Amino acid sequence: MDLLNTLVDKGLRRELPSREEALAVLATSDDELLDVVAAAGKVRRQWFGRRVKLNYLVNLKSGLCPEDCSYCSQRLGSTAGILKYTWLKPDEASQAAAAGVAGGAKRVCLVASGRGPTDRDVDRVGKTIEAIKEQNEGVEVCACLGLLSDGQAERLREAGADAYNHNLNTSEGTYGEITTTHTYQDRVDTVQKAHAAGLSACSGLIAGMGESDEDLVDVVYALRELGSDSVPVNFLIPFEGTPLAKEWNLTPQRCLRILAMVRFVCPDVEVRIAGGREVHLRSMQPLALHIANSIFLGDYLTSEGQAGQADLDMIADAGFEVEGAGTPTLPQHRADALAAARAEAGAGGCGSHAEAGGGCGSRTEAEAGAGAGCGAHTGAGGGCGPCGGHAPQTEATETEPAEVPGARTDLVAVRRRGPGTELAPNA
Repeated sequence: MDLLNTLVDKGLRRELPSREEALAVLATSDDELLDVVAAAGKVRRQWFGRRVKLNYLVNLKSGLCPEDCSYCSQRLGSTAGILKYTWLKPDEASQAAAAGVAGGAKRVCLVASGRGPTDRDVDRVGKTIEAIKEQNEGVEVCACLGLLSDGQAERLREAGADAYNHNLNTSEGTYGEITTTHTYQDRVDTVQKAHAAGLSACSGLIAGMGESDEDLVDVVYALRELGSDSVPVNFLIPFEGTPLAKEWNLTPQRCLRILAMVRFVCPDVEVRIAGGREVHLRSMQPLALHIANSIFLGDYLTSEGQAGQADLDMIADAGFEVEGAGTPTLPQHRADALAAARAEAGAGGCGSHAEAGGGCGSRTEAEAGAGAGCGAHTGAGGGCGPCGGHAPQTEATETEPAEVPGARTDLVAVRRRGPGTELAPNA
């Protein structure tokens, strides 16, 4: 297929595809799906080989968020039966993180519900970061606390944070239909604050909220322009008790096409399969590893994921390998740009993006290109992983039949283990 050959060539050169080409990927037929996956796989292997980066979520503070994000189980007015608790102590968070690291996780994502942190919250998270790094040598830490105020990103970097997550979630044109308590620009501003402070930006999207193909392309192009190093792709899990409870719009094939489009637009960044992969990709998860180079290990914030050992078995059975702590995730040209930007911003942090290496596809002559927080949650999985997650099975089976053939509402399960419970985390 001429389209796929063109996209592979552009991906290997880090060249931005046209919008028409990106839309064409989403419009391919199921008969062409394996060709699409194979083409995206060539680009993935060029920049990341067969490595899979493992990330692990620690929910520092769960529920009772004042924001009204329609996809989130922790939103204002949510009746979802999730865990609700205030801040974990640094040692509690460190113990939870250790379980993920023991399972092979290279990055720990610290997430807290809420609009954004107070200065006291930043101090608290800083102590947690220090505790985790003291006990887990070489681990990366990503903070996901919502909208940042001036100076807070710098303080997180000084405390040892390597990255900051804040997802854009959807296109600017439709953002107001999903959330009214803050704006799309608020999210962009937070990603830019992280950049300026020398933190690596983690920013992604949520698919399946009723958006159009044009919306998906818009948000991915915005992510490339903003210069996200890591792009989490979340698939909405319609959580009972939220406004999007009946939005079952995804099939495994649709999810794979979305991932492929993201890889072609952002060829040399960490593309992460985040919330909703178990529910929407199901038995086709191994195919997704040929496109994405990063996943979350085990459970999410308010929802249960696939068992950690099952994740490891899936990676091995598909012929991939877990990325080691001593192996750089990003290609050398991007790592060099990050180091230069970090030096410019000041010591500490994982680095931000210099003009030569920023952008989801590292800005080359052909252009480069954004974020919402784990702290601002995605019901399908937001930011550093789905803050919203799976509805309890007893509730899910009472919903209307799925409108899209293949939707499996019986697979969802609210998280009842890990941080904030007496049960060990699933890692």
